[in-house]
Amino acid sequence: MSRMSDMAQTIEELRSAAAAISDAADWLTKMFSGEPQAEDAPAASPPEPELTLEQVRAVLADKSRQGHTAEIRALLQKYGASKLSQIDPAHYKALLAEAEVLTNGS
Repeated sequence: MSRMSDMAQTIEELRSAAAAISDAADWLTKMFSGEPQAEDAPAASPPEPELTLEQVRAVLADKSRQGHTAEIRALLQKYGASKLSQIDPAHYKALLAEAEVLTNGS
């Protein structure tokens, strides 16, 4: 009977070794397959939403009510326009960045 238990233990060890070899082969296949791994790929940041004319107008109107009307007009002229609707939407982000620094102390 002891011979049978030794054989059962050897068979179990062989199965365990085979599973470990299979896991190692799977890992090597993933590492060297040339396909980017999910954990290696940089997380794609969500695209920033486009600013709309209405969003920019709301911020500029608020700044104008705070007493920065002359500065707002100067910013519009800097971007080659006499009114907001004439400004290229590609410049909205930069325009807002400049408008945001206007404070009551300016």
